[in-house]
Amino acid sequence: MGLSDINEIRKEFPLFKNEPEMVYLDSCATSQKPDRVLNAVREFYEKNNANPFRGIYDLSERATEAYEDARRAVAGFINAEDPEEIVFTRNATESLNLAAFSLGELLVGEGDEVVISVSEHHSNMLPWRYMAERKKAKVKYVDCGPDGSVSPEELAKVMSDKTKIVAVTAMSNVLGKMNDLKALAAMAHTHGAVFVADGAQSVPHGITDVRDTDVDLLAFSGHKLLAPMGIGVLYGKRRLLEDMPPFLTGGEMIERVSTEDVIYAGSPHKFEAGTVNAGGAVGLAEAIKWIREIGMENMMKRELALTKLALTGMKKIPGITVVGGENAEDHNGIITFKVENVHPHDVSAILADENIAVRAGHHCAEPLHRFLGIPSTTRASIMFYNTEEEIEKFLKAVSGIRRLMGYSE
Repeated sequence: MGLSDINEIRKEFPLFKNEPEMVYLDSCATSQKPDRVLNAVREFYEKNNANPFRGIYDLSERATEAYEDARRAVAGFINAEDPEEIVFTRNATESLNLAAFSLGELLVGEGDEVVISVSEHHSNMLPWRYMAERKKAKVKYVDCGPDGSVSPEELAKVMSDKTKIVAVTAMSNVLGKMNDLKALAAMAHTHGAVFVADGAQSVPHGITDVRDTDVDLLAFSGHKLLAPMGIGVLYGKRRLLEDMPPFLTGGEMIERVSTEDVIYAGSPHKFEAGTVNAGGAVGLAEAIKWIREIGMENMMKRELALTKLALTGMKKIPGITVVGGENAEDHNGIITFKVENVHPHDVSAILADENIAVRAGHHCAEPLHRFLGIPSTTRASIMFYNTEEEIEKFLKAVSGIRRLMGYSE
């Protein structure tokens, strides 16, 4: 299909039809959804709505097959070795909580260490801190560079023979920098630690190959990947998932239960207690199919071109400081910036008056902002479906902010 005519592509997204004047630059928070994805979810509930795994009648079997087809689609998309390495959750946050709880039970004891970076989203920080507190373990932090990157060399400085887990973002949700997961995983494994990656931002904006990078666990959300809200993924190496204890208990995650004992089901089902989000999984599979037809390489190329356009324009505006790397390749569609003497919330409100949607605050990465010495920022996040005209409108609006606030420039 490709991206040769972006205006035709945009016609597939209901929001752009319903809100034709809106400039949506908050795709880091959640992406828009194409009609095909929404229709796939609707079709599931209209034609296959039954509880997967719980009936031997045709409708339930069709629902089960649709759900497992989605698991296979996700496995192929990230190059997992086996579909059973894919666990469905509600979102990346739940995936990381699952990882922290289960790995904590499996690997971490009193005095052990968990290493995370200062650049983490709270979702890849608070679960590890909570687990460490519960297990009387220690959390250690690795510093990042000004562009948000975490290097293997810096990681090595904080690791020891007590390090059991290393958890690092694949891509900063504030600065947009992609980390070298392969090198970081190799460093963690050199010290005998399990390596967990937060792929919430990276999976929608780059090619993901879990076998090549050799990550042990990878978390991401469907809603940032053109899919519905409420469906997430935890990839895990098969042998590790089999050893990890369940996170939630209840229906459908058991092999046998009596009043005296319980035998849990194998992975991934032991991690999917209760009625699953089959409709969301179907929507995620359709989003992946749509992305494959468009081509992830084409999406990445377009996002880079739009990022270059935005960065070039931002550098020409007096009183504007872009946070992070100098090059567009370091940002992957994320433009986080400061406006001199103007609070980010005021910046966001002024842009909202122009029907431009951006995000203001610490973006659920408060320790990173403290590390950088910046209380809060404004973030514009670009996706392939944005247009050059939208970027120009954004730049024009940003250039007028200080004047609107009473400054001469």
